[in-house]
Amino acid sequence: MARPSFLKPVLFHPIESPQAERSEVFNAVRQFLVMGLVALVVVTTPVGFWIWSEAEGHALENSQQATENLAQNIVAPLLDEALLAGDPAAIARLDERLRPWVVERSVFEIRLWDSEGRMVYSDDEKLIGQKFDLPHEATDVLAGREIKATLEVQADEVQAGGVDTGELVEVYVPVTAPNGERLAFEAYYDDDAVRQEQVAVLVDMAPAFLLGLGVLQLAQLLPAVRLARRIQAYEAGRTRLLRRAIEASELERQRIARDLHDEVIQDLSGLSYMLESEEMHRPVGQRQLFADARRILQDNVRNLRAMTSELYPPDLNRLGLRGALARLGDPLEERGISLTLELPPRCELDRDRATLFYRVAREALANTAKHSKATTVELRLRQEGPSSEIRIHDDGCGFDQSLGSPDGHFGLRIMRDTIGEAGGSLQVMSGPGQGTTVIARFGPRIGTEGMEGVPRAVSGPVSDGVTDEAGIPQPVP
Repeated sequence: MARPSFLKPVLFHPIESPQAERSEVFNAVRQFLVMGLVALVVVTTPVGFWIWSEAEGHALENSQQATENLAQNIVAPLLDEALLAGDPAAIARLDERLRPWVVERSVFEIRLWDSEGRMVYSDDEKLIGQKFDLPHEATDVLAGREIKATLEVQADEVQAGGVDTGELVEVYVPVTAPNGERLAFEAYYDDDAVRQEQVAVLVDMAPAFLLGLGVLQLAQLLPAVRLARRIQAYEAGRTRLLRRAIEASELERQRIARDLHDEVIQDLSGLSYMLESEEMHRPVGQRQLFADARRILQDNVRNLRAMTSELYPPDLNRLGLRGALARLGDPLEERGISLTLELPPRCELDRDRATLFYRVAREALANTAKHSKATTVELRLRQEGPSSEIRIHDDGCGFDQSLGSPDGHFGLRIMRDTIGEAGGSLQVMSGPGQGTTVIARFGPRIGTEGMEGVPRAVSGPVSDGVTDEAGIPQPVP
């Protein structure tokens, strides 16, 4: 009996390769960088709005201070009785002093109100001397309350001069005439100065802020890469241990099969020949006893040979998975059970998954032959991207899963644990008179095709974990 060469990967792709390891580390680092970029956007967006708002407040404070300087240093010294009385010469002097401010400092409009709502001065001569309802800001200023500069759209025709000016900076400050009369000085500035200062502050602060976040991201990247490599090394070691466990299990089965064939079966076969020879030399009355003993012995030898064949799997590298699965139908045909195989033209399975799928099929078909009383069995192998699945369904008597698993399913329970350790799942679904379905899967579920023969009462959704023979989900370690 030739020994199978499981350790030579001829037809099946290995699980691990340096390219695959680098790819997994690269994907982990890329995911970390993407999440870091998302976090950067999430953090910088509100911070940017905060900086923009603070810069606007700072610019408005500057406008407030400039207006106070204008009122106290330029307007207040010229607030004599002539100006309060509307003397054209006094108004002309104030116009002359304020003109540079209007031209150079982007002062859009200037108003000077008394407590009765009379326009004492305005850059628009038509408004001087007229009375209006005092703006509430002017009322507050005349009452001694502080009013902060604001940036808003001016909808009032008097305030805007009847022109659509958009957003303007509006400032109210108090000013006192030499005779002690308190007036409200109102000025409007173009918003360009505010926007320019906002942009300047944002440009000044953003690089340092972004640089700090970038340095933090890079400081976290190196530990992330090391962690990804450690996890990859752990997974690679776990895969190697699993492979060695599978190979050790197969080697042990081969050793047992070899010992049975070379010792027990040979000795029992020799004993059978001895009984046959002894039978011929015995009296007629004793020959039947020897014949019965020889027949029982030969039946046991055949059973042991069949057990040896089950323990000693075919060479997957020599036959390929398709050929190995096809050979599993030979014992079924002897029992009158038809096996239908449905496999993709090319099985892109690594050696370990191919071995696990073969072992699942071998255990399931052995149980079918011994217990199911089936006439047909369907075996389907499917692949879609990273997902692969083998499904074995028979039309036998089935069993009630609520009563626990019947005898003979211990091998599948072992396979469930083995596949779970490899990151896959295994399900056994059955019902009285509805046959039995065994599904082993690696990766996400592949559609629902092929579930027609599965008992609806016990099929349910295929979980991400594994289930026992009663359909109860079990965690994958």
